[in-house]
Amino acid sequence: MTGNLEAKTEEEHRKENVGLKLALELGPLLVFFFANSYGDKLAKMFPMLAELGGPLFIATGLFMAATVISLFVSKVIVGKLPLMPLVSGVVVLAFGGLSIWLQNETFIKMKPTIINSLFGVVLLGGMVFGRSLLGYVFNSAFQLDDEGWDKLTLRWGLFFIFLAVLNEVIWRNFSTDFWVTFKVWGTMPITLLFTISQMPLIMKHSIEPKEN
Repeated sequence: MTGNLEAKTEEEHRKENVGLKLALELGPLLVFFFANSYGDKLAKMFPMLAELGGPLFIATGLFMAATVISLFVSKVIVGKLPLMPLVSGVVVLAFGGLSIWLQNETFIKMKPTIINSLFGVVLLGGMVFGRSLLGYVFNSAFQLDDEGWDKLTLRWGLFFIFLAVLNEVIWRNFSTDFWVTFKVWGTMPITLLFTISQMPLIMKHSIEPKEN
C-alpha cells in the first residue's frame, strides 16, 4: 500500500514538473511573440522600451527578461536548472544583447540555429565516441536500456539539425513577422509532435528504475 502511494506521489510530481517545464519554456516565447506584434504600442506606453529600437528589439529585450525570470523560477521551484534551458538562456542573452547593442536583427534570428546546431552536434558527436548524452538530460524523467538511449539520441540529434536548417530557411527567405510567428506557432508544435512520435520507442525500451 505504501509503495503504491509513493509511486502515485512520484507520478503526480512528475506530471507537475512536465506542466511547469512547458509553462516556463512557452512563457518567454509568448512574451516574444506578443511584444513583437504590439511593439509600437508598448513603446508609446513605456517610453523606456522605445530606446531599445523597433518592435523586434523591444521583443528581444522582453524575451531576455522573461528568460531570466523563467530560469529563476525553475531554480526556486524545481530546485535546479535543467541543462538545455540553461544553455538556451545563455545563448539568448548573448545573441539578444548583441542584436540590441548593434541594432542588428541577424543575431537574434540566428539564435535558434546556434542552439539547435549545438545540441545536435553534441548529441551526434557523443554517439561517435560511444556516449549517449541524451540519457544525462532525461534520466530523471524516464529510464531506457542502452539501445533505447542510442536510438533516441540519434533521432533527437538529427531533429535538432533539422530545426537549425529550418530556421535558416525561414529567417533568410521570409519577413521578420513571419519568422517570429513561425518561431512560436510553428517550431513548438513541430517539436511537440516529434516528441509524441517517440513514445513508442520509449515504451519499447523503458526499464524499471533500480530500487535502493
